[in-house]
Amino acid sequence: MEIIGRISKGSRMDQIYLPKNRAGFGAGEYVVISPLERQTGGKEALRPYFYNVKELEPIKSRIIENIFSLIGKKTDSENIIITGSFLEKGFRFNDIDIILLSSKKIDAGIIKDEIEKSEGIKTHIIALDSKTLSYGLSTDPFYSMMLSKCIAKKRIIFHNKRIINYKLLDLNLMKSKTLIDNFEIYNGNEKYYFIRNMISIMLFIQDKSITNETVNNEIERMFNVKIKEIKENLLEKQAFLKEYRRIYNKIFNLVLDKIDESKNEQK
Repeated sequence: MEIIGRISKGSRMDQIYLPKNRAGFGAGEYVVISPLERQTGGKEALRPYFYNVKELEPIKSRIIENIFSLIGKKTDSENIIITGSFLEKGFRFNDIDIILLSSKKIDAGIIKDEIEKSEGIKTHIIALDSKTLSYGLSTDPFYSMMLSKCIAKKRIIFHNKRIINYKLLDLNLMKSKTLIDNFEIYNGNEKYYFIRNMISIMLFIQDKSITNETVNNEIERMFNVKIKEIKENLLEKQAFLKEYRRIYNKIFNLVLDKIDESKNEQK
């Protein structure tokens, strides 16, 4: 993190004023002060790491570079990861998803506001430490989906063994149940989210690969429908919900059986 300030003359000690509305440099922290003229001035070459991103439009590359630069000036983070629909081909994304890895507390709200002001894109930020992310990758298909396609400022190195936490999966699966009860009120993207959540849990239990491609392929195979049709809200309610309910109940019963088995083993 960098903040450029000016030394002000005080009555007993000179001082440097910092804005109260900042993401880092908390009260009580030690910092290094050096003259601005002694800075090298050379702009650090940005060489981000691409994971399953085959191509990216130049304007998106510029936006990512700006985001990396802005966050780097606002906070000390171990890594910055861009993920989500922003990385899909074209410009149909609604927002940009960012994972900030740091062992220190980060005020993600301030960074979010500055990115939205600078780039004009709705921003979602998840701030967590490496240990939490590593555990999430082991136990939660949501994290596997996020990092299956991403761009990172630094290399990502995680070797995670999949851990099946059926109680956690049960909680996540309940999100998808709302589609059965409230099919009419959701738009196409929201319906796609609930379907994707359910199928990613199924693949997670089956110890299969979880990427955007594998999940989408499974959705199209199981429901005999194109992802584009789902997102454009073109599903035929009665036929779709019949199959959706069948698949949901199958996964739900499997998860409950595993939870019961675990309880019996603990007796």
